[in-house]
Amino acid sequence: MTRFLLLSTRADDAAAVAERQSFLRHGGLAEDALVQVRVEQAPLPPIDPREWDGILLGGSPYNSTDLVKTQVQQRVEGDLVSLVRRVLDAGTPFFGACYGIGVVGLATDAVVDTTYAEPPGAVAVQLTDAGRDDPLLAGVPDLFHGIVGHKEACSTLPTGGVLLGRGASCPVQLYRLGERVWVTQFHPDLDQADFATRLRHYKHAGYCAPDEAEDLIAAAAHHDLSHSHRLLANFVTLHAGSRTR
Repeated sequence: MTRFLLLSTRADDAAAVAERQSFLRHGGLAEDALVQVRVEQAPLPPIDPREWDGILLGGSPYNSTDLVKTQVQQRVEGDLVSLVRRVLDAGTPFFGACYGIGVVGLATDAVVDTTYAEPPGAVAVQLTDAGRDDPLLAGVPDLFHGIVGHKEACSTLPTGGVLLGRGASCPVQLYRLGERVWVTQFHPDLDQADFATRLRHYKHAGYCAPDEAEDLIAAAAHHDLSHSHRLLANFVTLHAGSRTR
């Protein structure tokens, strides 16, 4: 049986449910193939990465560079960093979207700061030569669009990191660490409708001026986001059943 784990950190029930649905839809997963654990609700239960075909980490209202962190945020970061390090040791497939930049940065020697923050919207991602050859990007064109909206970004890759995709205002949009860990700055789980719902929910969270939200939603509607979703579908196809191989 295909078995993927989705780690979520959104305290709002509606946002957490919507996140799971977007990963199901764009990953092409059956309902019972994706187990969601909401890390903000309670400490992570014992997780053996080898028991999962792959582990997915969604976006978050948290930032690794936040100057003030609640006890919950500190506990969430500690739990996730510990798990990512075990994932790296075990070689378990891992896909971190947006918040993955911060978590993997904390788990490694990557530099994550606020230099390359981007407002919400659709941005162009340009594949590198390594990206063109990476199996996660099979069928993805050299230039495609994905949804962003982040207060921090990766300025320096972790040791061994391979840049797969770059952007004009954020140089690190996608990288691989080792053979089976991928991290994106953009959200391959979000289509236009998902983005509209997400931005309306978080428009007072400092990603943009609240009165700009509808214009940003309208601008994103003009871009084809389907190629970004393919990363999730490819991740699932590549690794479904991997724990039993």
